[in-house]
Amino acid sequence: MKTTLLAHIKSPKELRTLSKKQLPQVAKELRDFIIDVVATKEGHLGASLGVVELTIALHYVFDTPNDLLIWDVGHQAYGHKILTERREQFHTNRQLGGVSGFPKRDESIYDAFGTGHSSTSISASLGMAIASKIKGDFKKHHIAVIGDASIASGMAFEGLNHAGVTDANLLIILNDNAMGIDPSVGALKKYFTNVKAGKKVRKNNIIEALNFNYSGPIDGHNIETVINELERLKTIKGPKFLHIITTKGKGLKKAEQDQVTYHAPGKFNKITGERILKDTSIQPPKFQDVFGETIVELAKKNSKIVGITPAMPTGSSLKLMLDEIPDRAFDVGIAEQHAVTLAAGMATQGLIPFCTIYSTFLQRAYDQIIHDVALQNLPVIFCIDRAGIVGEDGATHHGVFDISYLRCIPNVVIFAPLNEVELRNIMYTAQLGIGFPLAIRYPRGRGTIIDWKKPFKKIEMGKGNCISEGQEIAILSIGTVGNRFIELQKELPQNKFAHYNMRFVKPLDEALLHTVFKKFNTIVTIEDNVVAGGFGSAVLEFASKNNYENTSVKQLGIPDHFTEHGNTEELFESIHLSKEKIKDFLLKL
Repeated sequence: MKTTLLAHIKSPKELRTLSKKQLPQVAKELRDFIIDVVATKEGHLGASLGVVELTIALHYVFDTPNDLLIWDVGHQAYGHKILTERREQFHTNRQLGGVSGFPKRDESIYDAFGTGHSSTSISASLGMAIASKIKGDFKKHHIAVIGDASIASGMAFEGLNHAGVTDANLLIILNDNAMGIDPSVGALKKYFTNVKAGKKVRKNNIIEALNFNYSGPIDGHNIETVINELERLKTIKGPKFLHIITTKGKGLKKAEQDQVTYHAPGKFNKITGERILKDTSIQPPKFQDVFGETIVELAKKNSKIVGITPAMPTGSSLKLMLDEIPDRAFDVGIAEQHAVTLAAGMATQGLIPFCTIYSTFLQRAYDQIIHDVALQNLPVIFCIDRAGIVGEDGATHHGVFDISYLRCIPNVVIFAPLNEVELRNIMYTAQLGIGFPLAIRYPRGRGTIIDWKKPFKKIEMGKGNCISEGQEIAILSIGTVGNRFIELQKELPQNKFAHYNMRFVKPLDEALLHTVFKKFNTIVTIEDNVVAGGFGSAVLEFASKNNYENTSVKQLGIPDHFTEHGNTEELFESIHLSKEKIKDFLLKL
């Protein structure tokens, strides 16, 4: 691959030495470079391809890193990383010890703010702009590029609302591609669609009503137009808003045609764009697909069931219900707080809401879980996808806090299935009728059972079970991480280890725990949640409350630091939760 110009650009300093006429060639080379790397190394593709011209224009016009540039959401930033001293390292993107897939402050001075989740850029940029003013720096520019449907989040509007009554030197750029990971939804999306079409709403501009200097919409792929507009906006004081139109996946035909799949397509042929499919032999299903198929199956029989997701219908597999029962399935956009309280409102009226949210995104709705659901003891069913270690997305996306942050909330029941059959059965049990909020956590990836569509069985709330008997040491596991012990048990001394699948973190099966504590002097808890405040902590609290001071409780879980990005098994190895590390630990007891 020829990179005649790109090969000589180490930083924006070199980029700015080029003439404007050379920049379209830089854009072509940069786009080819992204495609070339992601085709073999995997990662987010479509979003970064869509902002190539914008990325070049921003670093060409503004004095980065002195001017502060924030990418929101962060998976738009591959081109930015390549142009800012990380081109030679970019082949390590999302790999253990390599470049992060998202902007990261401790990785580069060009990454002004970490943005793994969405809709934070306006607030952060405004904070930076206010700080510059307080410090007497009136020349520094502060730019937030907000795209992939992030503008529809409540937090983005909170930032706009505040920024509009300031004189901050702030430029917000709306990267309008009508897409999140799935197609954008909601009234705001329709509004911007009408703006693009030149309809009358432009006379009643929402952004101008919030006291922004609005310009656009302009073609985000015409690099000369974008540069000219950015240079003009540099001379205007106060909060400014530039609306640009881009195509997600621009430059790769397959990515333009199938924007959902090519958001993060896995490996693909860099010439044709055809995906290189993984092993197609019969395998256990992904947990999100079990959720998606099960909720459709249950909803067809129970008319009270509704499904809710904040902008992740494909990722969570709620799209199956959106396609088959669209009047009872809702994609509410990037709005986790709204999703939770919407579910609460539905629950007050006798509906059975299954609210499916990734563990890392449920964090964004913590007050709503406490105030709107748990305090009123409403039977909302949280299906918490991507619980535990998620791999290459890294610290911003690992779902390792949910047990801890949910366990302290009164009324909330927490269940973690060992396998996909238990996931189906708890969903079935919940829709029969519960009088409390229920959190069901399950991981990214495949389960363990190929023949998983078994007849439903009701699960008894708060009850665990013994998987295998043993005489010396008891293993208490919660969730799918328990399969790691099951798989290595044949390599351990026979009859030494008993294994209990606790299933419920809250309430704990205290009758079972009394049996275990009376029989064993050593107990090991295993979880893929942080050790602090997690399942093992709950067991220790039980031991303290019941005066089992002679029993030793050892905890295996996520240590007290943020786990970085990398292959899932590499990460399990690094945190001592790989099968070999668990085996080594147990053999030393």
